[in-house]
Amino acid sequence: EVLSKKVQSNIQRKHYVCGSLAAFSNIVLTFPIQKVLFRQQLHGVLAIDAVRQLQRDGLRNLYRGLLPPLLQKSTTVAIMFGLYEDFSRVLLDQAGSSGVPELITRSFAAALAGTAEAILTPFERVQTLLQDHRHHGRFNNTAHTFRTLVTEYGVTECYRGLVPILLRNGPSNVLFFGLRGPIKEQLPEATSKAGNLVNDFVCGGLLGAGLGIMFYPLNVVKSRAQSQVGGAFNPCREVLLTVWRERGGSIAMLFRGAHLNYHRSLLSWGIINATYELLLKLL
Repeated sequence: EVLSKKVQSNIQRKHYVCGSLAAFSNIVLTFPIQKVLFRQQLHGVLAIDAVRQLQRDGLRNLYRGLLPPLLQKSTTVAIMFGLYEDFSRVLLDQAGSSGVPELITRSFAAALAGTAEAILTPFERVQTLLQDHRHHGRFNNTAHTFRTLVTEYGVTECYRGLVPILLRNGPSNVLFFGLRGPIKEQLPEATSKAGNLVNDFVCGGLLGAGLGIMFYPLNVVKSRAQSQVGGAFNPCREVLLTVWRERGGSIAMLFRGAHLNYHRSLLSWGIINATYELLLKLL
């Protein structure tokens, strides 16, 4: 019985470890793309103009702000996959006798996991400030940014932009875990390990790209809100309207950078999903 519990515990931890390692690999590979995308979200500029901004900043600043997303994404993806499995197991045990459909139970587990991820909002907050060239002279690194925010403005300042993150995380998790299986079933059957890896990449990539477009305006709101230091915490709707007016009331301008986000998400979530499934088999 003791051995059985130990094996079960290792199985549960495996989802967290695999999720963390998959996210780590993805962030290191795609961080420069994320910086270009961030500039587009924040300033509404073309991709080529965002690239030129990064060129002016220099190679030294290309990976500036890497540590927060590395810590944040490695942890949130670990939470995303790990808590989803844990919540699903507990809820399915509880719902077994009540007749609640498994789809609803798993959707609730996915939403809970997504909500739990929001506790790491401070990492997204610091990443935003370090990536924004307007703050290069004020914030030196991750530790200095955290220390400045907490000492000068209080802990709540680290959670600026929490609401759009909550609105994004729960629903996107529900769709990701709910559609991952059905999408993979529609792909050609894999007859080798390489084929399985490709299918997992395509499945994760398509989902990530689609969800990235769907929730793109929330990311624009988050970037705008988190680029501010101090002052009032403006509601999501007010921030969105401000961006809308600044960009001439144009849907196309509001979605400026969405095409790059689509390709980045396609690559990122393809890497995450394929690496996660590969590590699950190896560990």
